[in-house]
Amino acid sequence: MPGPRGGPRGMRRSTTDPHAHVIHAPGKRLLKDLRLRFVRERAAGGGRRSVNATLSMPSFLDVLLVTVLFLLTSFSASAECPERTGRLPWAHNAEDLVDAPMVSVDHGTILVDGVAAGSARDIVSTGRVTRIDELGRILAQKRALWREVQPNKPFPGICLLQIDQEAPALVVKSVFDTVVHAGYPEVSFMVRKLPPG
Repeated sequence: MPGPRGGPRGMRRSTTDPHAHVIHAPGKRLLKDLRLRFVRERAAGGGRRSVNATLSMPSFLDVLLVTVLFLLTSFSASAECPERTGRLPWAHNAEDLVDAPMVSVDHGTILVDGVAAGSARDIVSTGRVTRIDELGRILAQKRALWREVQPNKPFPGICLLQIDQEAPALVVKSVFDTVVHAGYPEVSFMVRKLPPG
């Protein structure tokens, strides 16, 4: 007896699309073919917890603010300018450091608070005590700035000299003379304090 579609009863005519394996109806497919059932269910969102994690914006800003504050408090400018002076001389009588411009002489370079202000090699090549123009100019600018910031106080005129103990005496005299003529009569040499006894 023929069936409703013209074939024998119980048999259906197969009409397969040759492109059915290529084109699929749109839908969820990500992680659908995983072999482990519990992983597949979790990936599909059927687990107890959602796969998507939410982050509160105020909490995120708090963490960011704490991180920035930590980095600012731990920043040190001295790490940017490592100590250049090799060896300071030793002394029994020494005082604590004061807030004043620091002139450093080491490895043939003269620095004022880390800024280049001349060359010790040029002084040695002349063979006589010489005023260092760049050093005097920088110190005069620092003195003028101090007087602008604190006009009601007398200028202390203190300057620190951080000079390597192997520096030639000619260089030390030239630096000392330049510092005094720039308006800093109170000159102190940085030393390493000897232990008592």
